[in-house]
Amino acid sequence: MTVQTADNPGARVSEGRVGVLLVNLGTPQAPTRPAVRDYLAEFLSDRRIVDYPRAIWLPVLYGIILNTRPAKTARAYAKIWRNDTGESPLRYYTRRQAERLGGKLGGTVVVDWAMRYGSPSIAERINAMNAAGVTRILIVALYPQYSSTTTASVNDAVFDAVKGMRLQPTLRFTPPFAAEPAYIDALAASARLALAGMREPPECVILSFHGLPERLTAAGDPYASECRMTAERLRAAMGWSERFAPLAYQSKFGPEPWLGPATDDLIAASAQNGVKRIAVITPGFVADCIETLEEIAIAGKEGFMGAGGSQFAAIPCLNDSDEMIRLLETLVRRELKGWID
Repeated sequence: MTVQTADNPGARVSEGRVGVLLVNLGTPQAPTRPAVRDYLAEFLSDRRIVDYPRAIWLPVLYGIILNTRPAKTARAYAKIWRNDTGESPLRYYTRRQAERLGGKLGGTVVVDWAMRYGSPSIAERINAMNAAGVTRILIVALYPQYSSTTTASVNDAVFDAVKGMRLQPTLRFTPPFAAEPAYIDALAASARLALAGMREPPECVILSFHGLPERLTAAGDPYASECRMTAERLRAAMGWSERFAPLAYQSKFGPEPWLGPATDDLIAASAQNGVKRIAVITPGFVADCIETLEEIAIAGKEGFMGAGGSQFAAIPCLNDSDEMIRLLETLVRRELKGWID
């Protein structure tokens, strides 16, 4: 049947077609100051990310941050940019995850991907699915641990994308997967492979998660508890003690107190205490990005080696590995029950 919609007049809608939309955080379109400025303007304007009163925050954002931060961030992106495909690692791996998952699910399910900030946007890809006749969509937020700053922000953008549609798709959302056995197994397999490649075993493995202001946890955000849950499950799978594999938080932004200890402080303290060999794994990220590749693999290594360390390993994220695709397939098939066989 043909259904007229405000967004796509005359689109042909096939009864019962199912879609899966993978969503990750976002990325600038190029490692340049203008592209990074556009990206940061969208990212830091989200009330889920920065919830200060607009009258206070927007003058700071547009008067200071967007005039000073983009150049530095663009230089960081330039260090990790994929010149072979002309895109950031996060964009590359999210696209590859969607492509490989689509191959596993077959042609009956439309698998696509989007970014919460930047391009392709959630609204753009949902409209494309609508035009392709998709009437039921499973949203997969690629954040293992729930936070109002990440998962909830994706949900907000999905609702914003469909609220103006005359014919809205039926929506489902995968839950966070902080303790999902397939996720822990995938992390453990990745860690074993990376550690086997070290010249000597590490004396310490830091479990580094993205940080969050402490007040959000006090207000009820479960992110910190879900990070601890992942850390506990991963330690158990690997046979690590908490002392050998401490939890830390990275990427602090702004002056207020954030969850701690800070990853960079823990890296520096390890070297100062005579530790010569460490590894860092980032279980809050399912695809390598600026936070894992520049902040940890480059800056973290430089800090550790400069403080006296001799061996530093940044364990890769799951990316488009077989383990990651098995994890996605496990999550998606579970949530698609009743929609597909």
